[in-house]
Amino acid sequence: MKKVKVNPSTFVYPVPAAMVSCRNSNGEDNIITIAWIGTVCSDPPMLSISVRPQRHSFDMIMETKEFVVNLTNERVVYETDFCGVRSGRNLNKFSELNLTKLEADKINAPLIKECPVNIECKVRKVENLGSHYMFIAEVINVHIDEELIEDDNINLMKANLISYVKGNYCKTGKIMGTHGYSIKSNA
Repeated sequence: MKKVKVNPSTFVYPVPAAMVSCRNSNGEDNIITIAWIGTVCSDPPMLSISVRPQRHSFDMIMETKEFVVNLTNERVVYETDFCGVRSGRNLNKFSELNLTKLEADKINAPLIKECPVNIECKVRKVENLGSHYMFIAEVINVHIDEELIEDDNINLMKANLISYVKGNYCKTGKIMGTHGYSIKSNA
């Protein structure tokens, strides 16, 4: 198949579609949808999110250096999109969308109950990269819906997580192989 050259852009898809919740020092909460998110270290567990400085949540995260990554699924796809295209400067997204706030255990920011996985994070480093600032954060605590625990293991496939692919929200769920299957013997 022939290759076609296109303009340079970020073509690393799919990416998680996560709702990031945060709180400023005045107690104001907000939710921002983030697709520029990734794992950066396993020990200690760390992840990154990238946020434009024009976004309402940017100043909140810069001020407190704390946030919660709430992984999303098909039950909250509308809310995920809404929180990415509407600003929290003029409306309370929790109230507008009837989302339930749960208090985090280790940081001062809310979890979103309707999301199957909630990851409490503390920012360790901030990098100005151009259009976005990258917040590199340590994972301090994780909350998982009880229904995803099977035989003392976490089954994230049951969460029906969604991803973002160049303007589209997509459902995950089809296993095509498991870690290490390519080197296991066929015996």
